[in-house]
Amino acid sequence: MRFFVVCPGGLEQALAQELASIANRPDSKALGTWVIDPTPTSPSGGIGLAAPISAAMALNLHSRIASRVLLQMAQAPYRQEDDLYKLASGLAWEDWFTSKQTLRVDVTAHRSPLKSLNFATLKIKDAIVDRLRDVTGDRPSIDTAFPDIRVQAHLTATQVTIYLDTSGEALFKRGWRDEKGDAPLKENLAAGILLITAWQPSQTLFDPMCGSGTFLIEAAQMALAIPPGAIRAGMYGDDAKPSRLAYRPLVTSAHGFGFQRLKPFNEPAEQKRWVELKEAALAQMLAMRKQYPTVESLGISGGDINEKLVSMFRGNWQRAQLPDQPIVRQIDALAAKPPVDTKEGVMLLNPPYGERLVIKGGRGQERNQATSIDEQEPENRFELNLETGRQSAKRSSRESLKKLQAQEEQDPKFVEFLRQFGQHLKDSFGGWNVYVLTADMALPGQLRIKESKRTPLFNGPLECRLFKFEMHSKRPS
Repeated sequence: MRFFVVCPGGLEQALAQELASIANRPDSKALGTWVIDPTPTSPSGGIGLAAPISAAMALNLHSRIASRVLLQMAQAPYRQEDDLYKLASGLAWEDWFTSKQTLRVDVTAHRSPLKSLNFATLKIKDAIVDRLRDVTGDRPSIDTAFPDIRVQAHLTATQVTIYLDTSGEALFKRGWRDEKGDAPLKENLAAGILLITAWQPSQTLFDPMCGSGTFLIEAAQMALAIPPGAIRAGMYGDDAKPSRLAYRPLVTSAHGFGFQRLKPFNEPAEQKRWVELKEAALAQMLAMRKQYPTVESLGISGGDINEKLVSMFRGNWQRAQLPDQPIVRQIDALAAKPPVDTKEGVMLLNPPYGERLVIKGGRGQERNQATSIDEQEPENRFELNLETGRQSAKRSSRESLKKLQAQEEQDPKFVEFLRQFGQHLKDSFGGWNVYVLTADMALPGQLRIKESKRTPLFNGPLECRLFKFEMHSKRPS
């Protein structure tokens, strides 16, 4: 089977590394042969691979970076909307789901000659429901909010590819986040950034502006080998206790994954493989709990000046099934110090500056090629854009605009804070590697520190940079 694993823009190389790691797991190898496509040299929004159908279960359970796992159903040339109808109506949808299940269809495109992608979406939807009506005598209902089945189609200038979504809700919705604040950092982007930093569980990790704790929770789950899909997979059973601070979580084991609502995955052989995948993951989790028995042994800590966010972090930590309570303090980042007896480590932060919250233009001006039978979900509208490249001139223009916006919109007090924070890093964090995710391209100048590396990334529709700063230890006087 052919799959396309969707990821945030800029994380294609990190995803390729992760897919190789998942494919090399003994329980994954037992499923059959995996062949991962070469890593694209330009942004592609994901990585393709060939693998047994059972691989969908392993990918959804273990991929920290993926947004969705799409199973390719068909690919063919097209010239007009009727070609889409013909291709979709010729597929045996009745082998995958029933007319009693609800359906949603989404279409993305890059340089498609079609005038209306809404109409293209309707043609594909009609083809599917007509096929099921002809075969079963009944047609599925459409549900754009919480569908049982999601179908994706992508149009290039000449080719259409149709996919079944095996994930359901986007995979960055792990199930442990109790509440979303303004412009939250998506969990899969945080996991990808941790991979880019090459942080290892044996290293100290500190976030002085931790907010609701996304970086630190993702890191702790990595260290403890907790699969990102553990909550949805129901791996905690009755032992999963909600946080006392909890709001209703985004997803639970009741939501599960998209593949669990597809007929082939409910066959006894696939059900047995699913149980074996979860058992192997649980055994690894138990082994890592022995290696890191306490929160102190993890070496992961944070701080934030906002008391509400610190409380939210504690609730998220508990829901994520992590040990004890997190090591976190309500403290101004300018007063934060390295953990005791730590001479070097990794600092990772995403400063809560105003520009990332009020960036002009919004999603609609970022691109216009995505549509659906109803308004698409935010993660679909951007991350399922499979565009294979972006024009450098447009990118340069966007970056210039962002610089101007940052200058216009940032509070002078925050600019002064950044200057002081840069000096604080020099004074207190010598020997550390500091990584900062920001949409402010001028951040190094505001910190007055020269970056050693910058990595382009996207947080939803917002173009960002991950800056690396190598803080040199001060020479003894």
